Amino acid sequence: MMVRAGHAPVVAASMSLRDRIAENWSAWGSAALGLTVLAIIYFPILWLMILSVSGEPLTGFPGDWTLRWYDDMIYGSGQREGEAYGGNFRILKPLLLSLLLAVITSIACMLAGLGVGSVLPRIRRRGPFLMSFLMPLMVPGIVAGMSIFLFFRIGLHFKMGLWSLALAHFIWAFPFALLAMMVVASRFDQRLLEAASDLGASRWKRFWQVEVPILKPGIFAAGFFGFLLSFNELPFSIFMRAGQATLPLYLWIQSGAHNTSVPLIFAMSTLITIASIFLTFIAIRVGFSEKK
Repeated sequence: MMVRAGHAPVVAASMSLRDRIAENWSAWGSAALGLTVLAIIYFPILWLMILSVSGEPLTGFPGDWTLRWYDDMIYGSGQREGEAYGGNFRILKPLLLSLLLAVITSIACMLAGLGVGSVLPRIRRRGPFLMSFLMPLMVPGIVAGMSIFLFFRIGLHFKMGLWSLALAHFIWAFPFALLAMMVVASRFDQRLLEAASDLGASRWKRFWQVEVPILKPGIFAAGFFGFLLSFNELPFSIFMRAGQATLPLYLWIQSGAHNTSVPLIFAMSTLITIASIFLTFIAIRVGFSEKK
């Protein structure tokens, strides 16, 4: 018994050392896995950015650094494999259409997200209602876009146009906007409205002076998701465009065309990525920063 007691601290110390080694290996393994996932996500985007300033991007490896493709994209003139291509800036119309749709979708997501997201947390059995709003996330975009097109164009004989694109983009973006809104609305203390009512505040004042300031991060997040998801949406736009091409659809068509310049697509995709990162940064700073 004395021998066992004397060796107990040594055994305990040895077990503690093995535990620390195991924890360190676990931490290093988790860090390596996380870095690998980040590399898989971001390295292709970074590589595309590098190729957009390469003199020979079609080789897949960086060459001499140049801003030629950005110059061609802005002024609409340049060379593709030694041949001149058109000097008209055809990308401007799809860009403006995508921006217009993104603004419309953003405003619609903010209004609908505020109306639905502020009410759902108050419902006792809100699961079925929430699932019904989130169902578009579980349907492939191609299937949803085709079904909406068949319903409105073939069934109701409606002419596709800007309204159909805006509706399709809203259907796709609203579930994300609703989730962002509910994250904030679920933490809203209803006693604040009761206190404001006891103090004589009208329903409009309670909404505008109590609810909106507290729910502002959720409203801003809903608008942000609506704008970004609409600006980058492709599957719905394929069916609902009615001859109009959004920017993602234009880039998708041009990437498969024989008379296009792939380096210009690299340059435009890089600018879209930078703009998306900038918008995300602004959203975090403005919508989610704590008030001092």
